[in-house]
Amino acid sequence: MDVRYINPFLSSIRNVFDTMIHVPFNIGKPRLKEDSTPLYDISGIIGLSGDVTGCVVINLSKSVALQIASALLFEEMTEVNADCTDAIGEVANMISGNAKKDFPDGHVSISTPSVVIGKHAVVYPSNKPIISIPCETSAGRMLVDVCLQTVPVPANV
Repeated sequence: MDVRYINPFLSSIRNVFDTMIHVPFNIGKPRLKEDSTPLYDISGIIGLSGDVTGCVVINLSKSVALQIASALLFEEMTEVNADCTDAIGEVANMISGNAKKDFPDGHVSISTPSVVIGKHAVVYPSNKPIISIPCETSAGRMLVDVCLQTVPVPANV
């Protein structure tokens, strides 16, 4: 996967945590994800379409979800309820939306976020690499998985 599509996610994650969530965090080195099975029981999923297609998956544990939702909503969240899942969806939306504006191909739309809770599988685009960006907060680890492909421009006939 082209680094021109991964660097915008690194910048976007920093921006969202610094300006909207205000939770101390560290970003680890992006790496190729070997297995498409989510490590944690909560995922915020965004689809991309246009010049770039694929998906972005924010995968996190309950403790990280509660920490992030509490910070974003300015209230202590103690359970993964509708407000918490809305906040996780919004984090996925903000990270994806901020990243896509810096893609080299400008015509990209993002879907409404979906949030999945419990043991689940994510179906990534076939035969495309998944780049996993680890993030660490005081409550634990979160992964931002990016699986994208550019859409070839059809030749004029």
